[in-house]
Amino acid sequence: MKRKLISAIGVAGMMISIAACGGGDDKAGADGYAGQTLTVWVMDGSSPDQWQKDVAAAFEKKTKAKAEFKVQQWNGIQQKLTTALSEENPPDVFEIGNTQTPAYAKTGGLADLADLKAEIGADWTPSLNASSIYEGKQYAAPWYFANRVVLYNKKIWAEAGIKDTPKTRDEFYADLKTIGEKTDAEPIYLPGQNWYHFVGLVVGEGGELVKKDGDRYVSNLAAPKVAAAMETYKKFQALSKAPKDKDEATPQQGEVFAKGNVGAFIGMGWEAGIATKANPKLEKDIGYFTIPGATAGKPEGVFLGGSNLAVAAGSKKQELAKEFLKIALSDQYEGRLAKLNGVIPNKESLQSNLKGNPAAEAAAPAAAGGGTTPLIPEWAAVENPPNPIKTYMTAVLNGKSPAAAAQQVEDEFNKRLAQRS
Repeated sequence: MKRKLISAIGVAGMMISIAACGGGDDKAGADGYAGQTLTVWVMDGSSPDQWQKDVAAAFEKKTKAKAEFKVQQWNGIQQKLTTALSEENPPDVFEIGNTQTPAYAKTGGLADLADLKAEIGADWTPSLNASSIYEGKQYAAPWYFANRVVLYNKKIWAEAGIKDTPKTRDEFYADLKTIGEKTDAEPIYLPGQNWYHFVGLVVGEGGELVKKDGDRYVSNLAAPKVAAAMETYKKFQALSKAPKDKDEATPQQGEVFAKGNVGAFIGMGWEAGIATKANPKLEKDIGYFTIPGATAGKPEGVFLGGSNLAVAAGSKKQELAKEFLKIALSDQYEGRLAKLNGVIPNKESLQSNLKGNPAAEAAAPAAAGGGTTPLIPEWAAVENPPNPIKTYMTAVLNGKSPAAAAQQVEDEFNKRLAQRS
């Protein structure tokens, strides 16, 4: 994949009131839905052209209607989609970032898909479907996802005498220590503000970044489980020479890895492409494994980035839109998308389509136990720079206790949570 699948981008402050016009009666007649055209917005890079053509052909064969795909750019999509959903003829079906979904559901812009879930979603992976649910209702359908893995330099690990990839967090740490002791390489490149990895550690601890205080959400960074996740992060970060006040894109960690003197880093599978573009000779030495958790057989918690498919509440073709989703999300086409793009499908039973893609095979085991940032509309403003969670992380890495660092950012964190979308 050439782009990030993470879609946790701020929506607060951009959302305008979306007046749901209400879907019209588009029941099929004797000739099906002949003569109708369904508008489908998908994001650039999400689905190959051939996949779109094949889904459109299957849709037309079943319904006698046409599906018109319109590819959108990620840059500026929130404002464009917000505006489109408030108009008389919104896109009927559209791709939406998984962590953006609650904000759009809150505005009334998304149709309730409870009947679709009942018909085709019984075996959707719960962790992947969680972002499609808002206040107990199904407002979208899970489409595709990705999560972080360990990318490692096989040559360096062999030089350190390590034969097998680690199965537990302690083994992982011990292996990195061995690399530091037996080679000249930096054991792991882990910048201080790789905060999506930190979110995964919080998920793995069973923690929450926010909590309810009456009728509002407030910071939960001072909670013991969040502190435990940060202590784990700090332990591994101490093995790295990476800056404590930068994230994984400053500089691009794939470019750092490309220099050939780093044992491992935690990132998305596609980041290997950044490394090999900078150093093509490194390609044969790159390996992947699932981020190990506290115990063998249970991977570390990971942040699940990805997209859902939704139907506009203002669409006059909601029934036809659901027919489209039944095809696009079918085992045939969901599995094909996973195979072509190397993304995690919405059902564990479809992960066999990832066979032969080492990065995707490493990512898949962690998906069932993964999670996201808090699925509340209020969350969007938290991520706007300067992100208070990044500030918290750097403070801990520079010597503050997790409790003191949490207190340092609490006012700003809560101020952002109080902003209304």
